[in-house]
Amino acid sequence: MLYLPVELAGTSRQAFPEKIKELEMEGARISWDELTCVGYPVSEEATEKLCQDIEKFRKKAGMSEHSVKKEQLINWKILKQSEGQLLATNAYALLTSDYFSFSKTQCAVFKGTDRAMFLDKREFTGPIYTQIEEAVDFVLRNIRLGATIDGLVRKEKYELPPEAIREMIINAHCHRNLLDESCIQVAVYDDRLEVTSPGGLYNGLTYEEVMNGHSKIRNKGIANIFSQMGLVEAWGSGIKRILNAAEEYGLPKPRFQEFDNMFRVELFRVNPITDQANQATNQANQDLERLDQVEDENVLSEKEIEILNLVRMQPSITQKEMANALDWNLASVKYYITKLKEKNYLKRQGSSQKGKWVILTKRD
Repeated sequence: MLYLPVELAGTSRQAFPEKIKELEMEGARISWDELTCVGYPVSEEATEKLCQDIEKFRKKAGMSEHSVKKEQLINWKILKQSEGQLLATNAYALLTSDYFSFSKTQCAVFKGTDRAMFLDKREFTGPIYTQIEEAVDFVLRNIRLGATIDGLVRKEKYELPPEAIREMIINAHCHRNLLDESCIQVAVYDDRLEVTSPGGLYNGLTYEEVMNGHSKIRNKGIANIFSQMGLVEAWGSGIKRILNAAEEYGLPKPRFQEFDNMFRVELFRVNPITDQANQATNQANQDLERLDQVEDENVLSEKEIEILNLVRMQPSITQKEMANALDWNLASVKYYITKLKEKNYLKRQGSSQKGKWVILTKRD
């Protein structure tokens, strides 16, 4: 297939078909998400739920509370009126369902620093604002959660700033090219978090302008609803907030990459998993030294220590993920977990999918 070069922001670039179509719509000042979604029904139930969810998000964000009705959705160009009928826009469909097959967020945890082997993966569909919440929760479950003692108060802190994680995923949904049928991807590696959204920079915007806080709205309907929900604040402030959050955490500067048909943000983990593994091993060795004074049946084997190392690094890890990480069969993992439970070193809190492992420091 031949892709014609076009002039964008003073440079000649290869234009993909969806980019050419978007350029045509830009020239006509048309936002795809404000177009009528032909054949998609407007239901009272879906409309009421969207209005209620907007109100809930406003309250959660500490914004002024006010009632949201379908009249507001019409004013915000999420719904249209034509000959006495209410018509759905593409934005309405994106905010109330999984109608479009490309509207999903693919999340994965990879072993190492590339995509050769994944440890976990999830795919979230439905209203895009619920996808954001689920994707953020997925990342938080799969990064380390530490704790510090401030006086008599124990404070928990994720290794990556949750506000930066949330901002990265919100921006990906808000600024993606909806004419591109690719999905938003959220990838957790040993050394970084990576969020990739379909579509390069919009309407001639340059990388330098983006880094200086300039913004152009690609999806006007979605952006307006996100603003009403308190998901976005001032336009162009998202990248600044990501940079500031990383700096406050003492993390390396995030990396922003623009490609012809995608935009990627990388947030780096300050302690790679290998360093954490060394720390966990040292802790396990300390456990062994302390165990010299207990009965033989309570001494940990090397394989049991490996299990504890993984749990220390990732409390939410599943038994299947342990098997992949250690290159064991699942039966072996289950056997040694049972042994650790019998020795009162390990217990599980919550369900097998959403719970976490707890290493016991005091045993009966």
